[in-house]
Amino acid sequence: MKFLRAIFLLIVTIIVSPWISDADADDSVFNKEEMSFKNFITCELTRTGAKTHFNGKPFKITMIDLFDVQIESDIRIVTGAVECFVSDKYITLYAAVGITKILENEQISYYTIRPKDFPILASELIRFPYKERCKWTQYWVDID
Repeated sequence: MKFLRAIFLLIVTIIVSPWISDADADDSVFNKEEMSFKNFITCELTRTGAKTHFNGKPFKITMIDLFDVQIESDIRIVTGAVECFVSDKYITLYAAVGITKILENEQISYYTIRPKDFPILASELIRFPYKERCKWTQYWVDID
């Protein structure tokens, strides 16, 4: 009986372990995307002082949320939102970042941020070229 139980546990482990490692790999990829998105948005907003978005008023980033990662042609499009506290109210901005891979290096090619949510397509995002300032995977920024 113990022998059959051991065989059963071995078979279950062999069958289930690839799914567990795939889930861990998916979590790792998502966590990297989420970290990069948070780093980039934090850097971009604080670098510029967000004068355009908040009319030069002081603000505090209270939340950054990654919505989706999709691939269109050779562009990886990452979309999400950032919530900021400005003066006496919360304001939500919606962001889209287009990332291309050049010689194994990820580089931001397109970036846009707006006060209203928008469906994003690569052709729409391409209208907003990005002059490199903040890198996609530069450093960890702990905004909590």
